[in-house]
Amino acid sequence: MSEKFLFSQWLNLFRRVTLYSCSAFLILAAPAITNSLGSKLLAETAVSQDLEAASFFQQGVTRYNRKDLQGAESAFRQALQRDPSLGAALNYLGNIFMEKNRLDIALQAYVEAIKVNPNFSEAYYNLGLVLYRQGEKDAAITAYRQSIVIDPTRVAAQYNLGLALYEQGHIQEAIAAYQQAINVDSSNANAYFNLAIALQQQGQTEQAMATYRQALQLDPKNATAYNNMANLLATQGQASEAISVYQQAILLNPKNASAYYNLGVTLYNQGEIQKAGGVLKRARKEYREQGNIEQAEKIEQLMQQIAQKIQQQQPQVSQTATPSQIPDNTTNVGIPTPEPQTLNQSETPANPVNVPISVEPQSTSTSPRQ
Repeated sequence: MSEKFLFSQWLNLFRRVTLYSCSAFLILAAPAITNSLGSKLLAETAVSQDLEAASFFQQGVTRYNRKDLQGAESAFRQALQRDPSLGAALNYLGNIFMEKNRLDIALQAYVEAIKVNPNFSEAYYNLGLVLYRQGEKDAAITAYRQSIVIDPTRVAAQYNLGLALYEQGHIQEAIAAYQQAINVDSSNANAYFNLAIALQQQGQTEQAMATYRQALQLDPKNATAYNNMANLLATQGQASEAISVYQQAILLNPKNASAYYNLGVTLYNQGEIQKAGGVLKRARKEYREQGNIEQAEKIEQLMQQIAQKIQQQQPQVSQTATPSQIPDNTTNVGIPTPEPQTLNQSETPANPVNVPISVEPQSTSTSPRQ
């Protein structure tokens, strides 16, 4: 797909949006910046032929970095009045609108920035973020890909492309995107973590295990990575090591209901029924505190079976439980099907919760590298 055709797509999108969103640009706050230095570099290098426009632009960048968002927006508008070709100013305005969750207005700003400069990698990336938040994930994938075509070193675009592809069920393509992000930045712990999740889902156990270990080397406090790695160990029959790794997950996050549950199931399968009962009791407590009553009740069923076994003095259980992140699809005694626990899809790197994460829109930069 040619750049000219892609630009035409965004221009058509902009025209459609303006039919339904006739309000003027509003004063909104700026998004979080992944590289504030980049915005300072831009202020030095994005020179307009109009000296007054350049001065207003510089003021806008300075105020943006100081979180004076209303002043920044005013300065960027004055710069654009003097020089409408300042696509970087439009990109900054889009960031400001994004922070206030005014996504339609942010979309207009990014499309206008692309209209001014069809080779503006960062504007395509930020447009992808808007589309992703609006639930337009296929369109977001297209925007991320165009950002990467223009600048193959844009790690955030590679990473978020992997996230969007994963959520659309394109697991192999997501794996390739995460691997490319790692090739560009081998210190990206979240890329390793999400890659491990995708590999695990594809049944590539050994590769997933190795990738979780790499993620933990970079981020030793990722309790979810320990939990997922322990699941793989347990399913491979390495119960003793799995127990140790679950315990590490719990040490890092004492409120991790999933890790307690999985540890309890593994102990149960090892015949350590009394220990399993105590750990599952804690899992039930944590799920209740989270408001997950359904899962707490399923654990209660398993605990009742354990109590019966203890009363009968039959430590060898007849049914084998399978470790999982969230007890689901249970049969009889609450035995679930294993699924990887993943990160929350927040816009900033956060503690592990539920699904893969993405990153914030980055600051504007004329340099093709972050």
